[in-house]
Amino acid sequence: MKKPWSAVLLSGLLLLSVARSVQAQDAPAAAAPTEGAAAATASGQPIAFPHNVHAGVNQIDCMYCHFSAERSMRAGIPAVSTCMGCHAFVAGTQNPDQVAILRGYAERQEAIPWNRIYKVADHVQFPHMRHIAAGVTCQTCHGEVQGIGVIQEVNQPLTMGWCVGCHQERGASRDCTVCHY
Repeated sequence: MKKPWSAVLLSGLLLLSVARSVQAQDAPAAAAPTEGAAAATASGQPIAFPHNVHAGVNQIDCMYCHFSAERSMRAGIPAVSTCMGCHAFVAGTQNPDQVAILRGYAERQEAIPWNRIYKVADHVQFPHMRHIAAGVTCQTCHGEVQGIGVIQEVNQPLTMGWCVGCHQERGASRDCTVCHY
């Protein structure tokens, strides 16, 4: 059961995050901003989502957007309402055209049709929650996304050998049924 003060704390953290985002919009970016529509087109994504701005400059935790990763097989893609929680107030001065596209999805009450970038073979199960519980960071498999603008490809091989090597290094189970079920 949640305590009443947890809602107040969550609201405070959200306001702090929004204030930090607004402040960061006026500050020079640590990494080069994306090039709006060109970056979205090059990546095949409907919106040129800049991880370097969100996870890098603004230091938004991966779990804020990929909320189900710590309790589910899948990391989850944020609902448009999650994005609009900040972008209702933050114009996105580096790429206002991309924020306008986001707002369009929100107004139409449509989910953003993201294209999957990280994919393991169909016969493999990757339980995000087990990896997070074991202390594996998101960057271990997904790379340093906080320094990448629009993600276009995966730098990790995501092969069985790569995964087994990681399991060996960490002393994790190598029982076939852990991933193949």
